[in-house]
Amino acid sequence: MPKTINYKSYIITREDNGAVSVVKDGEPQSNAKAALKEVASVAGFQVEDKWNTYQIGAKLINYLEDNNLVPKSKNIEKIVEGTSSEIANAKVRVYGKAQNRTVLGIAHAYMVMYPQATLEDLRKAFPNELNPAKNVDELFVYATKPAEKGEWRGYFDLPEELLTMGDGKKVQLAGMWTKESFEKAVFHAKQYGIIVADFEKAKGGGKKGGFRLEYLNGYVPPVPAQKKSLWWLWLIIILLLAGLAAFFAFKPKEVVEVEKIVEVEKIVYVDRVEEIEKNFNAATFIQGKADLSDDAKFVLHDLEQLMQKHPELKLKLVGHTSSEGDATFNQKLSEARAQAAVDFLVGRGVDASRLSAEGKGSSEPIDENNPEANRRTEFIVIE
Repeated sequence: MPKTINYKSYIITREDNGAVSVVKDGEPQSNAKAALKEVASVAGFQVEDKWNTYQIGAKLINYLEDNNLVPKSKNIEKIVEGTSSEIANAKVRVYGKAQNRTVLGIAHAYMVMYPQATLEDLRKAFPNELNPAKNVDELFVYATKPAEKGEWRGYFDLPEELLTMGDGKKVQLAGMWTKESFEKAVFHAKQYGIIVADFEKAKGGGKKGGFRLEYLNGYVPPVPAQKKSLWWLWLIIILLLAGLAAFFAFKPKEVVEVEKIVEVEKIVYVDRVEEIEKNFNAATFIQGKADLSDDAKFVLHDLEQLMQKHPELKLKLVGHTSSEGDATFNQKLSEARAQAAVDFLVGRGVDASRLSAEGKGSSEPIDENNPEANRRTEFIVIE
């Protein structure tokens, strides 16, 4: 299990694979090694130059515990859940199955707590600075018509994803969230009494790729103000309808033959595969590694269930990397990442004959100026 400790204004988390992250005064630190050295300096711990980030994190945590600078043998809550004090004062907990869907859950939780809020209120509560890499002009915009098949406009646009404002208007949230922006949103939400459950705790909760809310500490959401009843208008409408019904009841009946048309709706899963592909690529790999992150595994759980539901669905997973680094290494890395996803699905019970993996390295970039966009895995439906 990951280990997290609180020391003064710092939160240090060491994952099972040795990776270390540091949060200072509620802000995730982009340079973990420099942040760990800063903590070590404050604590009076000597760091040797030859140590890497993993070693510094492990030795520093042991030092803090051994010297009783933090509670020993007690794993303080992770960043995503909150401290004991934050949990005790929280009103809503959000359970999510992907970073961007969890942020969507945070926005919905805010609207539950402040049902009269307008788009302007929402923008003030969650400013654009929380996600500078959102690839759209605003975090929140008024909803437009749903996107066409295969079209991605940068916002959540399914009916159940839209936010309903106090004036009845529908609003969309930006759909792309990096790990850094996600963590900013999580910390920002705590000021409204909103906390986010660890992804591990969210297993089995919520619907596919979605979120669910839990009210905490006896909190009861406010009831939206009801509009004044126009009972007299409804009474007039009912009387008119009754008059029309009486008129047609005494009118000679005509026999009309109606041809019954039965339409069979073909099951279409291409859109769902495209959505899963976007969520999978948002859950990025560790640079230079082919190990699946927890976020990526959550997304692949959704894909596995889709393939179990549609046994005729076959996929080819194609890995791509940026042009940075050695071309031969990138080619092997792209193959390994695609194969890692295939192996995970096969391990979950999907027949291996329905899946194939391919790597194309950096040979097919989609944006020469954005290396991050070129690091992707394509989910191709085989006809």
